[in-house]
Amino acid sequence: QVKLVESGGGSAQAGGSLNLSCAVTGFTNCRDTWSWYRQPPGKDREFVSGLVIGGGSTYADSVKGRFTISQDNVKNTLHLQMNSLKPEDTGMYYCQVKCAWAANWGQGTQVTVSS
Repeated sequence: QVKLVESGGGSAQAGGSLNLSCAVTGFTNCRDTWSWYRQPPGKDREFVSGLVIGGGSTYADSVKGRFTISQDNVKNTLHLQMNSLKPEDTGMYYCQVKCAWAANWGQGTQVTVSS
């Protein structure tokens, strides 16, 4: 049973930084794409950044130049370095690992950015 656990969320001032991590445990060969999503208060879940194994990374326009996604293949961990945070970055952040036939999600970690 694969399990994803996010950490690193918390509160930050606008302009500050946070580094999110997502630890993946359990055997799975469904690890083609690793991504971060977020759900702002009262809104739908939205894509933040994704990384394709053996490929490149993509970012939502709202976070380009401020967020950096990275993956540690040895530790099976996904990271999201968030710099120059804005109040609109506030939300629950989820990691996702997926392949052609399945997608696995973590429980989320809360990020709150105050102005």
